[in-house]
Amino acid sequence: MPSAVLYALIAAALFGASAPLAKSVLGDTSPVLVAGLLYLGSGVGLTCWMVARRWIGTGEPTASIAAADLPWLGLAVLSGGIAGPVLLMYGLAMTDAASASLLLNMEAVLTAVLAWFVFREQFDRRILIGMLLIVAAGGLLAWSPTATGGAQVRSGPLLIVAACLCWALDNNLTRKISGNDAVQIAAIKGLVSGLVNVGIAAWTGASWPAAPTILLIAGIGLAGYGVSLVMFVIALRGLGTARTGAYFSTAPFVGAAFSLLLFREQPPLLFWIAGALMAAGLWLHLTERHAHRHRHEAMDHTHPHVHDEHHQHTHEFEWDGREPHTHRHHHDALVHEHQHYPDLHHRHRH
Repeated sequence: MPSAVLYALIAAALFGASAPLAKSVLGDTSPVLVAGLLYLGSGVGLTCWMVARRWIGTGEPTASIAAADLPWLGLAVLSGGIAGPVLLMYGLAMTDAASASLLLNMEAVLTAVLAWFVFREQFDRRILIGMLLIVAAGGLLAWSPTATGGAQVRSGPLLIVAACLCWALDNNLTRKISGNDAVQIAAIKGLVSGLVNVGIAAWTGASWPAAPTILLIAGIGLAGYGVSLVMFVIALRGLGTARTGAYFSTAPFVGAAFSLLLFREQPPLLFWIAGALMAAGLWLHLTERHAHRHRHEAMDHTHPHVHDEHHQHTHEFEWDGREPHTHRHHHDALVHEHQHYPDLHHRHRH
């Protein structure tokens, strides 16, 4: 699904650039406040777009969040929108920007592990080997030699890995509601997460930066957290959680490139070794192919769609022929064979 892959890569590029840019404005500002402003910028910006979209009538096909999906959204906001950003900001404050950017690849690994073993998404040996390479690379970045020749675990990288775990849970929870309006999902996450984190920062007495800095942080959040999340949710529909995470794992390489340009850092040899391992793991992910005879169970759901081989249905309303469009529709049971990913219609057993 080329379009879904493109959405995932755009999401990765925007998020990857946001980490070093956020570090560049962090300074003495409270990490919790920065995290809140990043998400608040995302939520406010996307909410403005939702209002403008309705006012100008863009005709975009959307499906509003149903009441049954709210618990999944709430858990996703708690893990990925509140805990994750705070852990990341504290981790960034204690980690060089280039290494921090590469460590963000752990999100893809942890996302896949949860998708495979908790949410029962399909995987194969090729994807598993790729994930192991990324884990090895993350391990190299999390350790540093001591003066006695030993090694120590640095708290900064561990906090970044903890943030990745929160986002991994968020990704798997969001997959369950990915058929809904991606902008609405991202806007709610941004507003709730931003308000909670800014409230925590104010309660703990955090000092506010100057107005231009606040606007800059909010702008970084709109692009790197808001628009990026919209693209990510759309990619989830077509690729499934683990594979979207695999494409999204290009984000740290974008972040590392920005870091080297912004901070003129001279990364150690371990950085380059870790980068090579991550590149090899990513190549295995991107070149994976999956095809077999499979069965679609009968189901009813709502999401944007075109009338492809999986959407051969009639309409109970007058249809003007435009695609894609959104409405509740029925899928009959179907058995066939083609290349596919664990998208909205391919969550079957193997």
